[in-house]
Amino acid sequence: MSAQSTVDRAFVAAPRAQAQGRTIWLTGLPSAGKTTIARALAARLEAAGRRVEVLDGDEARKVLTAGLGFSRAERDENVRRIGYVADLLSRNGVDAVCAVISPFRDARDEVRTRHLESTPSEPDRFVEVWVSTPVDVCAARDVKGLYARQRAGELQGLTGVDDPYEAPDAAALELRTDELDLDACVDRILRVLDR
Repeated sequence: MSAQSTVDRAFVAAPRAQAQGRTIWLTGLPSAGKTTIARALAARLEAAGRRVEVLDGDEARKVLTAGLGFSRAERDENVRRIGYVADLLSRNGVDAVCAVISPFRDARDEVRTRHLESTPSEPDRFVEVWVSTPVDVCAARDVKGLYARQRAGELQGLTGVDDPYEAPDAAALELRTDELDLDACVDRILRVLDR
């Protein structure tokens, strides 16, 4: 038997010491600050030695959920698919930081339940953060021009304006980005993760 095959078998048989991954689910209106917070949080987690992936709702719609529209069923499917990927990542030691409007409470709760069912011994693996920026502040930011298009009559179904957004009932944290700067938001999330 070669030394190489002995090493390979030892490596395969060795238990893996791996930190628990988590899904940090940032939900809120368009232009609330979800993606900005997600990227800053990911940078801080990576600097602390964590494995991290950001799952951004807009980016996911280009690939993972391409072809889905904006009906209630399609929005729920968008959340379900992103939640599935986040569950896979976090079960395997990766912190999945998700920035997704996810307007409907029951779809978010379904993602939470998926996480609980896949690893019942890790009930804190799903952390919901409500980025509760008021709609007028979001409209003033209007990062993607959605609010301007809606006011001009070019866009219908804008979450929080003419389509519903259901605030979370069980968020681990609420962030008012009109009252907190970016570092304060990230610090608060990190404190929740350290509990």
